[in-house]
Amino acid sequence: MEENSPKQEPPRVLKVLEALKQASHDLQTHPSPDSDESNSSAIKALLELETESDTILSKDPNLSTLSQLLSRLKTHVEALQKSRAHHGLASFVTRRVSTHSISRVAESIGTEIQAWIDRERVESLTRALKERKKAATPDKEDELVNLLTQFEDRVSQGFNRELQDLVLKSKIFSFLESVLCDSSSPKRIREQSAFVIVALIRFNKDVFVGMVLMGPTIKALITMSSTCSMKVLCGLIRSIKSPLVDEIESNGEIPRIINFLHCQDLQMRVLAFECVLEIGYFGRKEAIDAMLEEGLIEKLAELQRSELGGDLIGLERCNDESESDDEKRREVSVGRLVLERRRESGERRFLESHPFASCVARFAVQLEVGEGLRQREKRAFKQQILVRVRLASMSDAEAATILAEVLWGSSMI
Repeated sequence: MEENSPKQEPPRVLKVLEALKQASHDLQTHPSPDSDESNSSAIKALLELETESDTILSKDPNLSTLSQLLSRLKTHVEALQKSRAHHGLASFVTRRVSTHSISRVAESIGTEIQAWIDRERVESLTRALKERKKAATPDKEDELVNLLTQFEDRVSQGFNRELQDLVLKSKIFSFLESVLCDSSSPKRIREQSAFVIVALIRFNKDVFVGMVLMGPTIKALITMSSTCSMKVLCGLIRSIKSPLVDEIESNGEIPRIINFLHCQDLQMRVLAFECVLEIGYFGRKEAIDAMLEEGLIEKLAELQRSELGGDLIGLERCNDESESDDEKRREVSVGRLVLERRRESGERRFLESHPFASCVARFAVQLEVGEGLRQREKRAFKQQILVRVRLASMSDAEAATILAEVLWGSSMI
């Protein structure tokens, strides 16, 4: 390693640090230097770092603990090697104690190296986000996307207080929002920034949910109007629940989401419907009212009668008619669970090719089983849906089918 290399060549240094972390993990798992060649290599790599600690670690106050741990590792390894030259109970006890100590120190070294990696990664990402508009080239764009992806993977591993402190001090969240709201930034950088925001919400809701609700993230996602942004929006609704739906409704964004149901891109229509279902599950009265006023039921009825629609009642009837008497008797003999599993499997396959099948009833079920409405509100909305279905249907037969699905509700879907 070279002096000051972390500032000069962060990608290379990160690779070296990852290798050292793996070495500490190998040593923690198999702390005996003579157990195999790989463990000897692990000890050698870490002791080489200890040898160079005066030039690499001493100038960074954050690395003083790591320097001390490496010195302790060297002491334990030397004690273990000396004990191997002797026999007897005392040497056996010394070897056991030294082996256990090496494993414990290796674990602590791995933690400290991970903290070092986190600092380097956060610094590199912050610098790249700040300088993203300077000398913008495809290579720089690839580098930033890669840094964002690595950071997303890191925070997705679970909560870590030291990492959270780094994120807050570096103000990465503000930079991510700035990128997301910048329409001149490359689309894939904006989308990857959105994925990182979702990962930060899962990392610690208590800290980052407030930032999302108070900032421009939601409006920016809806304005992007891409399949990626809709996926992120659905993920945020599932994570933040009713407060986020309240924010969407208060900002007047519900009509724009409903309009995506008419988008030419099929995947966008499917994701818009998924978003509608999430809002139906977590939304309060105001949000549901806003969707119905935008003609949601009429639009869903139109999607249901399209080639990608259909009804699950018809699928269930076809399944029943296709079964022979022997099959029915056999299913009864082994229990109703077999029948239910077979039907669920058939419905999943049908929905994969017909994503808007029974979409009116599926929305009604979300209201029925959801968290956002009181019981009396659920009953009132169900009556509204029934009225709107009658008005939106093209025939009495269509109305009868959709009404039956809505009335059966969660017992069918």
